[in-house]
Amino acid sequence: MPETAPSPASCIAFPAPGSKAEVEEGDFFMPRFDRDGLVTCVTVDAGDGRVLMVAHMNAESLARTVETGEAWYWSRSRGELWRKGATSGQTQRVLEMRTDCDQDAVLITVAVGGDGGCCHTGRRACFYRTVALDRETGQVRLRLAGE
Repeated sequence: MPETAPSPASCIAFPAPGSKAEVEEGDFFMPRFDRDGLVTCVTVDAGDGRVLMVAHMNAESLARTVETGEAWYWSRSRGELWRKGATSGQTQRVLEMRTDCDQDAVLITVAVGGDGGCCHTGRRACFYRTVALDRETGQVRLRLAGE
């Protein structure tokens, strides 16, 4: 698999994943993008450890995140790159980035700017509902979670 080409705004090119040992124990970041060219990104608030959102990154958004220290994502629904907070003011300054054992997901710890929110619905985090089985009806229902 050839190296991923750097984006026009980036000078970072991620190497293709190497051997299992290199991926799991090596010291080079070689993200394993899925067939759509994406890795999953879990975003956590540095202040309290709360999971704020789960999104996706392509090579360009991942490179921009590493280079700028700001969270950049790939919108699957809109088919475009976006910097978190560009329109909402709810910026995310990356304090730490980690990858999982097989490098197909990243975890970023962020300091949230703006009003402290993250979700496009106006809530602090995207995970604002619980999933529960209604045993009387057999339906799986959503309920607002206690903030």
